Amino acid sequence: MIEVIGAGLPRTGTLSLKAALERLGFGPCYHMFELYDHLELIDRWLPGVPDTREGWERLFAGYRSCVDWPAGFFWRPLAEAFPEARVILTVRDPRSWYDSFRSMIRLRVASMAQEAPSPEELEFRTRFARIQPLLRRIAEETFGAGGFPYRMPAPQPAVRAFERHITTVEESLPPDRLLVFDVREGWEPLCAFLGVAVPEGEPFPRLNDLDAVRERFAALKTSP
Repeated sequence: MIEVIGAGLPRTGTLSLKAALERLGFGPCYHMFELYDHLELIDRWLPGVPDTREGWERLFAGYRSCVDWPAGFFWRPLAEAFPEARVILTVRDPRSWYDSFRSMIRLRVASMAQEAPSPEELEFRTRFARIQPLLRRIAEETFGAGGFPYRMPAPQPAVRAFERHITTVEESLPPDRLLVFDVREGWEPLCAFLGVAVPEGEPFPRLNDLDAVRERFAALKTSP
């Protein structure tokens, strides 16, 4: 059962939040990287997105929390399906978010477009292509039509969409159920919100999913 729902957009510290939630006992945490590492999970999103609690439970079977796309895009139906779950909205400076998100998209597009892929990379591309229509839908509903994922929206409309998303989430949930969280704040606000102790002597996870994507695609290229 999902106990924590991440409503933040990608590149707002979602990988760090995943690591933190797992450290605090709310793992495993579902992140986009779960699809990279376990391609069989793609089938759970097909042929369509669930519309019942039972359907979401099947999709997220084995997970106690979820962050990042595609899961985070469905924060509203997830919050309705799991009314006991808490919601965390990760935020950051809008302009730095845009630059980071654009770098991520460029990296993914470049990696998927390279010629002469290894057999492992070709299998990854083929299987991952099955979820691309859903990811395209998510991006277009967030930013508007515009060629995504091959072309990132311009800065101003993208930042407006980012700020609009934050406002929508804040206005849709009661304060006692929602934490607006910048991962730079560290353990204290997160632990207080979740009602757990701060890990003594442990720094808050600082993970960069841009670096993690590079590592995953590099591993595919060098697989025997």
